[in-house]
Amino acid sequence: MGVPAFFRWLSRKYPSIIVNCVEEKPKECNGVKIPVDASKPNPNDVEFDNLYLDMNGIIHPCTHPEDKPAPKNEDEMMVAIFEYIDRLFNIVRPRRLLYMAIDGVAPRAKMNQQRSRRFRASKEGMEAAVEKQRVREEILAKGGFLPPEEIKERFDSNCITPGTEFMDNLAKCLRYYIADRLNNDPGWKNLTVILSDASAPGEGEHKIMDYIRRQRAQPNHDPNTHHCLCGADADLIMLGLATHEPNFTIIREEFKPNKPKPCGLCNQFGHEVKDCEGLPREKKGKHDELADSLPCAEGEFIFLRLNVLREYLERELTMASLPFTFDVERSIDDWVFMCFFVGNDFLPHLPSLEIREGAIDRLVNIYKNVVHKTGGYLTESGYVNLQRVQMIMLAVGEVEDSIFKKRKDDEDSFRRRQKEKRKRMKRDQPAFSPGGILTPHALGSRNSPGSQVASNPRQAAYEMRMQNNSSPSVSPNTSFTSDGSPSPIGGIKRKAEDSDSEPEPEDNVRLWEAGWKQRYYKNKFDVDAADEKFRRKVVQSYVEGLCWVLRYYYQGCASWKWYYPFHYAPFASDFEGIADMPSDFEKGTKPFKPLEQLMGVFPAASGNFLPPSWRKLMSDPDSSIIDFYPEDFAIDLNGKKYAWQGVALLPFVDERRLRAALEDVYPDLTPEETKRNSLGGDILFVGKHHPLHDFILELYQTGSTEPVDVPPELCHGIQGKFSLDEEAVLPDQIVCSPVPMLRDLTQNTAISINFKDPQFAEDYIFKAVMLPGARKPAPVLKPSDWEKSSNGRQWKPQLGFNRDRRPVHLDQAAFRTLGHVMPRGSGAGIYGNAAPPPATYQGNLYRPLLRGQAQIPKLMSNMRPQDSWRGPPPLFQQQRFDRGVGAEPLLPWNRMLQTQNAAFQPNQYQMLAGPGGYPPRRDDRGGRQGYPREGRKYPLPPPSGRYSWN
Repeated sequence: MGVPAFFRWLSRKYPSIIVNCVEEKPKECNGVKIPVDASKPNPNDVEFDNLYLDMNGIIHPCTHPEDKPAPKNEDEMMVAIFEYIDRLFNIVRPRRLLYMAIDGVAPRAKMNQQRSRRFRASKEGMEAAVEKQRVREEILAKGGFLPPEEIKERFDSNCITPGTEFMDNLAKCLRYYIADRLNNDPGWKNLTVILSDASAPGEGEHKIMDYIRRQRAQPNHDPNTHHCLCGADADLIMLGLATHEPNFTIIREEFKPNKPKPCGLCNQFGHEVKDCEGLPREKKGKHDELADSLPCAEGEFIFLRLNVLREYLERELTMASLPFTFDVERSIDDWVFMCFFVGNDFLPHLPSLEIREGAIDRLVNIYKNVVHKTGGYLTESGYVNLQRVQMIMLAVGEVEDSIFKKRKDDEDSFRRRQKEKRKRMKRDQPAFSPGGILTPHALGSRNSPGSQVASNPRQAAYEMRMQNNSSPSVSPNTSFTSDGSPSPIGGIKRKAEDSDSEPEPEDNVRLWEAGWKQRYYKNKFDVDAADEKFRRKVVQSYVEGLCWVLRYYYQGCASWKWYYPFHYAPFASDFEGIADMPSDFEKGTKPFKPLEQLMGVFPAASGNFLPPSWRKLMSDPDSSIIDFYPEDFAIDLNGKKYAWQGVALLPFVDERRLRAALEDVYPDLTPEETKRNSLGGDILFVGKHHPLHDFILELYQTGSTEPVDVPPELCHGIQGKFSLDEEAVLPDQIVCSPVPMLRDLTQNTAISINFKDPQFAEDYIFKAVMLPGARKPAPVLKPSDWEKSSNGRQWKPQLGFNRDRRPVHLDQAAFRTLGHVMPRGSGAGIYGNAAPPPATYQGNLYRPLLRGQAQIPKLMSNMRPQDSWRGPPPLFQQQRFDRGVGAEPLLPWNRMLQTQNAAFQPNQYQMLAGPGGYPPRRDDRGGRQGYPREGRKYPLPPPSGRYSWN
């Protein structure tokens, strides 16, 4: 499904699931950057146990960002990835586990989408380069100004695919990064780190889910573990709900559409390459010292609380008078299943269901109306009841015709409104607007890059008068440029040929007219709608896909070979008689090898990432599989407006033909390529303070060759198998940096070992239930929250997980401090004449200064948002000091008696907010002990006694 569309719908319908992150930034002291101490309590008023990183959502924005300058080389890309992980770690601050998962070889069903994306990216990249060169030549021919073209190789994002040298280097860099942090960062002190790189098969998010499923099935698993998953994909929400873990949170970068992007030619903002005019760049800074800096703000992060989403869904899906017992967990599973109909990474969405048209709400309403007749729920632990699904789909099919007609009416209405808006804008626009230096500008915009400002206005006016006198043929309305010459475009008159409507793509199917089903099958599948056998085949493949996807989300990959063999979906009204369709899959299938997957998803333009003899198969006209790699391909808009929304009509790869062609070139692989082409596994890292450290070190010292069970009592209940790693990180051995700009680790104390999840029989079923002993979080939603849905009102998420958090403000004491610290009488400073706030803003972070103490040199330099409401009562409420007994408080009338130049003493201000400056907060971990300030001592186990921590 479309990530922006689904997230926009979800955040509008269930706004309280979103929480803004409180992020503590690194500080600078005398030019030295002081990193954040992640061992301290989380400023978001919550403590997370496990943090899972879907690494591809980090790799892509760090290697080819859209809103800031791209890294110059691969080393800078790796450092950017490290910094991004550091930032996420400092926000979440996991206490038990950090799991980093990179996409490995994907199932065949996913490879079709990967193939489409990579072919599109290659085609769009080449088209953009041609367009850029054309526009550059036109601008230079007209005398425009453009910066010299940089001669550098374009970064091909297709290299972020398993099996490439880039991904192999990334895995080495992440091993170094983990070892460095375990050695030097106190927040990582007792953390278990698992790295699943691109050599381990499976998509990153599904490797994470597989780990969670297998650990939940172990007797030592803590059912109240608080999980936090980082990623921007919409399916992470479905995957998080599918775990049935009560404490599951997703962290993602806040989605902000229409971010400004620099022009690819002049590097200026405000226009695209096709609209570039080659105007000189505006000077930035007094001496143009800010020329290379782009005006981009660091992206903010938000939390998505799935426990709050579960509250919403429980209220929405609750049904009275059911003929069977209502189970909220089964209802949520059915909701996840119904979301698949509006699109996912493996199946096209049904023609009648669009998220932006309220398709999920329509499905839920139909579900609630029909479920009384079904006799039960649609799904159970990832398996689909097709007879019940058929009733839902046929109910959708009954309203398909009205859905298509309403869609057409809405589109026509939208076009009419847009047309009327353009007419109003043209009506309000003057028929003539002067050009050159006489062009009108908004206040404050005279210095914008597009404005023409005369360097010598007096000289420009003189030349304009002289040209008027010497050229009587020039119209009095002719405009002039800044040098006095007639503007080449003169006055800008409205063009009569301007169209009131934009050209719309041709739609031959016309779903809103009678006969839409016949036209659809004829245009999309090139068959007659009367061909019942073919339609049955399409429906059966789609039903298989629904069963495969649900199984993939709840049980793992049912088949590495299965895929949907069509570009389009059938209609809901075609789902008749699906109850008897088989939904079993071939067992014992194996994933592709990394280089084989590259041959299946790469276009010929990205063949440089493959061995030479393999690359030849993609471009040689005599190759037996040359038809897999078309140089150009059609894109069917399929009723959409933009090409990126269309369907790429690429041929499907025949696995048997591909493997047969590769048999002849396998002997040409070098040892390094053979290694990159092999499948790997996960690696576990711990530091010297972790209880597992000595256990793993003893395995290496004894040279154990057999897999060894992981002792769950030493690592928070994690179970699996250990086996020795040939390229392990070992104590007292130098860890060489793969990035030249970073130092080697000469005093390493971390250690690594191969890790394998607990194994189960192929037909084992992981139960989709909440585990015994799991405690539901306290309800978050209040009665007023049910009204805060998509009703047009602006909704502002809360900050952090504490609903009662009060915002930071300057109280009376702060304003008095500003008044004394900042110079008086000179007018300097924005608070020079500011009055203090009303008495309602009372309370101060610090105790009153005593006589002889220095003023605060920098107001609230180390103050955090959660400290702002803590402090003693105002001065007029405090007990007076006896002058003869102790020190006297520094009151307003004797404040000037203190020594202005007294040295600042760190201990002179006593913070009243609790240990480490954080306010005392309630224990929200169900009776667990809080994390103490000193060190990273982990809390004792729950009273259930499921762990042995001694």
